[in-house]
Amino acid sequence: MALLTKLPSSISQFQNPQIPTFKPPSNSLHFTKASCSASPFTEKHSIERYQRDKWVFKNQLLDQTPSEENLPNFTTRDYEIAVQLPELKNLLQVLREKREEEGERGKVGPGNVFLVGTGPGDPELLTLKALKVIQNADLVLYDRLVSNDVMDLVGPQAKLLYVGKTAGYHSRTQEEIHELLLSFAEVGANVVRLKGGDPLVFGRGGEEMDFLQQKGIQVKVIPGITAASGIAAELGVPLTHRGVANSVRFLTGHSRKGGADPLFVAENAADPDSTLVVYMGLSTFPSLVLKLIHHGLPPDTPAAAVERGTTPQQRIVLAELKDLADKIASEQFISPTLIFIGKVVALSPLWPQSCSKETSQLIQMADTGL
Repeated sequence: MALLTKLPSSISQFQNPQIPTFKPPSNSLHFTKASCSASPFTEKHSIERYQRDKWVFKNQLLDQTPSEENLPNFTTRDYEIAVQLPELKNLLQVLREKREEEGERGKVGPGNVFLVGTGPGDPELLTLKALKVIQNADLVLYDRLVSNDVMDLVGPQAKLLYVGKTAGYHSRTQEEIHELLLSFAEVGANVVRLKGGDPLVFGRGGEEMDFLQQKGIQVKVIPGITAASGIAAELGVPLTHRGVANSVRFLTGHSRKGGADPLFVAENAADPDSTLVVYMGLSTFPSLVLKLIHHGLPPDTPAAAVERGTTPQQRIVLAELKDLADKIASEQFISPTLIFIGKVVALSPLWPQSCSKETSQLIQMADTGL
């Protein structure tokens, strides 16, 4: 309950609290699957987000974004949390009363929290179990990288609340997300924590699970197709292949303090017989390339970058490792972009036929078992 009592005195500062409307970007880019500039995901101030979450904003809209000028001593994030607080408290009270009624019939107990992975974006990659859970949820806390198409499958009775994070903007801190999950589970709600990809692969699902279990809340994990698997399949790239790649390694491209240097690249990450998949690595990729080459990975290693993989807005760039960062920059790729590095990339039917003779020979030898 700590989060829901954090800002009660703040509400009075906002008369007629309202939220912004936004038009989608008008620029058009060439996409591999289709030409479409609208994001398939929930961007921080997209109209789709506010339409879904309108219950918590009391259905009110504004023509402009709240700013520090009209919200003294508050950031936009704090403003939104303050506006949401009354409706969150109301929902808690409704669920609490429902739980008390069930308690009189001997059905009392805490609710469940489901950590649900939705895959990389294509709604057809959602598991049947995930679909069943999201259609029966009381409250859904959803991330930015849950696609709009997947969100359309959530049951009509569920209350939706965006808790996504982007670089420089966290609609909720991780601690606040923990408290929201706990508060609603304690009053008996079926709470779904909806995440892109798989909740336990760079999704901080383990932290949420650990926190809730320590509070006595049962947590059920429903895996999703992680981006590495889903997008590799889209490319026609096997993450492992006999004689070419005997292992696969997932890396995060995040830096500790938001800089251009990746967290850490062990020397054995530059193994030419392994496939590397880099999540969240756009800003640190040039530095990562230098480190990998320094540790011995050949500069002509096949590599690929995929923006918004498995969605109609998907874009793909393929190049040798030494050239990929420049190609990503020239194409102005944005998040989410997944990066594949390794000889298996040359197995993709999309890889140019002019790939190096040595790579072609290695693949041929592997396929014949030599």
